Amino acid sequence: MRGLIVLAGALCMALAGPVSARTAEQTADAALRAAPVWDGHNDVPIQLRGRFGNVISGFDFHDTTNTGSEEAEGSWKGRTMHTDLARLRTGRVGAQFWSVYVTAELPEPEAVQATIEQIDVTRRLIARYPGEMALALTADDVAKAMRRGRIASLMGMEGGHSIGSSLAVLRQMYALGARYMTLTHSKNTPWADSATDAPAHDGLTDFGKQLVREMNRIGMLVDLSHVSEKTMTDALDVARAPVIFSHSGARAVDGHPRNVPDGVLARVAENGGIVMAVAYPSYVSEERRQWGAAIDAEVARGKALFPGDPDAARQHVENWKVAHPEPHATIAQVADHIDHIRKVAGIDHIGIGGDYDGMATGPDGMEDVSGYPALFVELARRGYSQSDLEKIASRNMMRVLRAAEAYARAHAGDAPIETAVAGTEES
Repeated sequence: MRGLIVLAGALCMALAGPVSARTAEQTADAALRAAPVWDGHNDVPIQLRGRFGNVISGFDFHDTTNTGSEEAEGSWKGRTMHTDLARLRTGRVGAQFWSVYVTAELPEPEAVQATIEQIDVTRRLIARYPGEMALALTADDVAKAMRRGRIASLMGMEGGHSIGSSLAVLRQMYALGARYMTLTHSKNTPWADSATDAPAHDGLTDFGKQLVREMNRIGMLVDLSHVSEKTMTDALDVARAPVIFSHSGARAVDGHPRNVPDGVLARVAENGGIVMAVAYPSYVSEERRQWGAAIDAEVARGKALFPGDPDAARQHVENWKVAHPEPHATIAQVADHIDHIRKVAGIDHIGIGGDYDGMATGPDGMEDVSGYPALFVELARRGYSQSDLEKIASRNMMRVLRAAEAYARAHAGDAPIETAVAGTEES
């Protein structure tokens, strides 16, 4: 009798095996159905400013595949945009932080005005497509939009120059809809060091620390992409709500200073924050980063070899490129960053932050926003479960935003942090 039972059990298992086993594609698909991608950083708004002067009445966001221009070939205006509603759907994007970035080269008062203009054009873009997009100011708004099949659209400022070193402006940017601020972009602010500028403050100044406290109080996410390692650690010392890295990789995989070192990854886990894995090739591929540095060296070498002959100097660089083709970043390398973040910080602290329309191209197979499913298939092949993939896609980011909102609610009675403004003479 016992033998019959064992045989029957084995037969049931054999019959059930092929039914219950899922391919990597099926696991990824199930995860993205349950939890669409919540992308941490997309630069469509600066594309609207640079290409159209923010006049978007004739702009069709359903399909931007015709935006490349042969007349502008060789410049960013000559490239086809990475983002449109059709490709966002293909990419299974359910929520998007739109970057209201303006260049860090602007003087602070001009940057404040330009940022408000970028918030305005982003809100106008969202309003033009009510059937496909929905403005989201809270985690509940994101959840509602996803349930309705809309792309939940949030906004983030990229660089502290956008607030003109003013806590009052910070609060008003929040009132206008900005839900994160990257403390710096490519250059230092008067109160924080950037990853790609000569250190001036040894991290955050006292004002910078007050700024982090005020961001926590009002519920604005503190974004540490682009900042120096010391700024990262200073912010983590002060922060009482989870921080984010809206578009960064792991420095142990690619040594670019824009990426997150292991010591900081460990602290992100302690803080409850998230690192949203970037697709920017020089931050993804160490080979591509080294190639870029070599190009810079050859440009300098060409100028030294051919002073007064810029055509010969340019030809020197072109000859070098022919002999040394550009390495391409790959989906597997993006997955390597996610593997490393998981190893150091844990599965609960990983997200996705592509940086599309802020770079020339994404990795092979992820050239634009339509490529996210391929990344999730790669992760499934590496053994990530459906639950793991759902966390990476959007559940971790939802937890982080809810935690920031909960902290703000708990401190709603705290007085705003005040700093004196410059005095004015009586008229």
